[in-house]
Amino acid sequence: MTTFVAIEIGSYEISMKVFELSKKNGMKEIDYIRHRIELGKEVYAVGAIGHEQIDELCDVLYEFTQIMKGYQIDAYQAHATSAIREASNMLIVLNRIKLRTNLDVHVLSNSEQRFLRYKAIASKENEFNKMIKNGTAIVDIGGGSLQISLFDNDSLFTTQNLRLGTLRIREALVDIESETIDLSYQIEELINYELFAFKKMYLKDCEIKNIIAGGDVVTEIIRKITRGEEQDFITRKQLMEYWERLNYHSKKDLVEKLEISSESASLILPAAIIFRRIIEEMNAEVIWIPGGALTDGSAYDYAQQNKIIQTQHNFENDILAAAKQIAKRYMSTKSYINEIEKLALTLFDGMKKIHGLGKRDRLLLQIAALLNECGKYISLSYSAECSYNIIISTEIIGLSHLEREMIANIVKYNTLPLPPQKELANKLDSVSYLRVAKLTAILRVSKALDKSHKEKFKNCKVVLKDKTLQIVVDTMEDIKLERTWLKKKAEFFEEVFSLQPIIKRKKKM
Repeated sequence: MTTFVAIEIGSYEISMKVFELSKKNGMKEIDYIRHRIELGKEVYAVGAIGHEQIDELCDVLYEFTQIMKGYQIDAYQAHATSAIREASNMLIVLNRIKLRTNLDVHVLSNSEQRFLRYKAIASKENEFNKMIKNGTAIVDIGGGSLQISLFDNDSLFTTQNLRLGTLRIREALVDIESETIDLSYQIEELINYELFAFKKMYLKDCEIKNIIAGGDVVTEIIRKITRGEEQDFITRKQLMEYWERLNYHSKKDLVEKLEISSESASLILPAAIIFRRIIEEMNAEVIWIPGGALTDGSAYDYAQQNKIIQTQHNFENDILAAAKQIAKRYMSTKSYINEIEKLALTLFDGMKKIHGLGKRDRLLLQIAALLNECGKYISLSYSAECSYNIIISTEIIGLSHLEREMIANIVKYNTLPLPPQKELANKLDSVSYLRVAKLTAILRVSKALDKSHKEKFKNCKVVLKDKTLQIVVDTMEDIKLERTWLKKKAEFFEEVFSLQPIIKRKKKM
């Protein structure tokens, strides 16, 4: 059995959960501590966290470390989300935390943050796997932003982030709150255009039957308006009837009708309006409120990565599905990118003894292969730069910013010369640069093998012999172009791996 602690430094509270993880019993929560502190209030208003809040944050985290000692934990993860991520003094805050508590805090990118929240939902496997078989949207409303992920036939086909978080909206409207009697109308006006744009771009050919509601505030809303009924599932009709009876227009209405504090109402009001408008736009039939927080996702991810628990759902496929959706959006030729993907993975798998890379690097190469020509949608002449900009500007759920940077550079420099590391030092450290160099070399050779875009090599295998990488192919077609192009692209590959790649035809019996 493993005792694991997950800490989340969020936009409006700090929380810690203690879990017992075991192969026999799975995940068992044994303690849950929360402390209200609105770090996002200052960040979304002025851009930085004040020294008083930093002191309070460090004090709370120090108390958490004392509790952790009492549990004699085996491992922990401490994650910070958008409030610290967007703070201009992020490095100062992290340094103060380290000196005061000795905690190593990982600041999650938005895609990492949403992936862990997604895993918290997916940890309830029976319900989750049933729901995503049909059109389903995960709606995760946080303090800084709103994430909507769309599923169909067990597959994630897009995930989009909208800057419509509860704290962000509250701070945006703080100056006009005293001047209006219908704050809900002002909030609705603020969010309607963003939701309209999302619907136009991503929902036009999509039928959503189910909504999975994520986030603590949304869960609190449902519990409050249903008068505390422990309903995990609620129909659209039931929910809209509850809202009609609630008939709120201001924070004061919510304070009186839900018997909550004014501070809670200031977050619940924007969350309620966002959630209601999403339900109206999607016209979903069933809403599932699974509960669970980022800390649950962190524990589930740790248990999965360390093979303490097994999961039915393939999360790697979700990352690949998101990449394929980007390729489709930018009109990449499906048969071509699938061929490059196949060739690149064949080379990678056949070179394990040489490249020293791991499973995650294989995934990054696979995504780079899928996205290698997305920039051509914008410019045929400057496709490398355009591809880089598309990838670096598009979040892919489950990838960190550094991983997205690596993929963007692999795609860019599979056609352009890779600069020295010192020229990319502000983007890639030395370890990441070396990984990029190796994966770029593999992708260059893979693309040379299908320069004609005719998929000439139906079967392909790799043989390491002396100082050569023999790419054994099964084809009767003319491959002069591929041989010539491989020679042009071999120099960088040889520089990186000290191997000469050559094409050899498979001998016929």
